Amino acid sequence: MTAETKTVTTVYQVSGMTCGHCEGAVTGELSALEGVVSVQAVAATGQVTVVSDAPLDESAVREAIDEAGYELTASA
Repeated sequence: MTAETKTVTTVYQVSGMTCGHCEGAVTGELSALEGVVSVQAVAATGQVTVVSDAPLDESAVREAIDEAGYELTASA
């Protein structure tokens, strides 16, 4: 018997990303958060899609993005 793994996908809007290095910095910080399964950052749109085991604390996400040098402007 296998348990079905459920994940939560959240899209965040981040300002200040302009290139691949920016995407990598944001991805690295968010990937370090507990429960994060994957992160996809797109500088062109400013969207960061995070897949996690459970809903993430928005203040922790904001802090991680701030640590990378960018600003969380919204979450969907």
